[in-house]
Amino acid sequence: MIQQVQLYDDTKDFEVNKAEGPYGDYANIDEPYNNTGEPKYDFFGTPVYSPFGIAAGPLPTPKFIDAALKKGFDIVTLKSVRTDTFPLNLFPQVRPVNVTGNLDPNETLKVADEYTWPVAVANSFGIPSVKPKVWQPMMKKSFALTQPGQALLVAFQGTARGTGADDFVQDHVDGVRMIVETGADVIEINLSCPNEGEENLACFDVPMTTRIVNAVRDEFPDIKLLIKLAYFEDKQHLRRLVESVGARLDGISAINTMATAVVDDDGKEAFPGRPKAGVSGAPIKWAGLEMTKSLVGLRDQLGMNYKVIGIGGVTSASDFHEYIDAGADYVMSVAGAMWNPELAAEIKASLA
Repeated sequence: MIQQVQLYDDTKDFEVNKAEGPYGDYANIDEPYNNTGEPKYDFFGTPVYSPFGIAAGPLPTPKFIDAALKKGFDIVTLKSVRTDTFPLNLFPQVRPVNVTGNLDPNETLKVADEYTWPVAVANSFGIPSVKPKVWQPMMKKSFALTQPGQALLVAFQGTARGTGADDFVQDHVDGVRMIVETGADVIEINLSCPNEGEENLACFDVPMTTRIVNAVRDEFPDIKLLIKLAYFEDKQHLRRLVESVGARLDGISAINTMATAVVDDDGKEAFPGRPKAGVSGAPIKWAGLEMTKSLVGLRDQLGMNYKVIGIGGVTSASDFHEYIDAGADYVMSVAGAMWNPELAAEIKASLA
């Protein structure tokens, strides 16, 4: 068993967490992590003390950003924003799950009674968003919180409104423009979450992903543009995607959570109305490492220059080093960071 409440309290709705959190050792930090010396790494033009941080999802407000920075996470990602409001999925949104070994996304998981280490988590938020007039000031405030040696990544989620592909592409251009207005120049487009109104993820649609990347890059040639991918079982499919867009990107993040059926002890949907939820934590490390190796290999084979951000199942310093050894330029965590506030400090100690 591990401490139930750290960054996020799963017994409370997301909106309550956003208003009252963060919790546990992330709250009321009396002695922030003290970086020493000069930052030795580069994050898309910003010097940082380590190539490790927190991926999109668990940091929805400047208060959460501030807590993560003070705990020593040098690269932090503000939760994905949209061009307009988008509803939150109904409570519950986060639950522990029972997984033995590597996750098979075709199996059905049961909710666990408590969190155990290494952590395995299912979540179903729906990537909610407030209006730009609300999140733009939060974004500016978050940037102001970073100190020398720290970097903020901004994540964007496109919204399909049922008005066709052209509108979906334009939504990405409009969203990136709104982010650029805050002063951000390193932007990650999330193409790996099943909330675009389509059955298949946007990243699996090579023509659509190509249209989005080209439209954003043509409109904003000077930003550092990243995309976030899901796990690709078919590596030839992944190759076609990288061949189509890799030369126009500064970075590729992988992976997001893995969609898996989750039930309670009675066999009913653990997240009512949502048969599947995104599973993260230790059980998906195999998939994140596999994607990292594939993306690094394709970069070398195709003579491209994009950076690779490895994500998935990083709960310890040894996990971090597995990703670095696999060729990742940067490594990020979600579940591991949420339940281990000292993860960044442990990784920095391993780099010393």
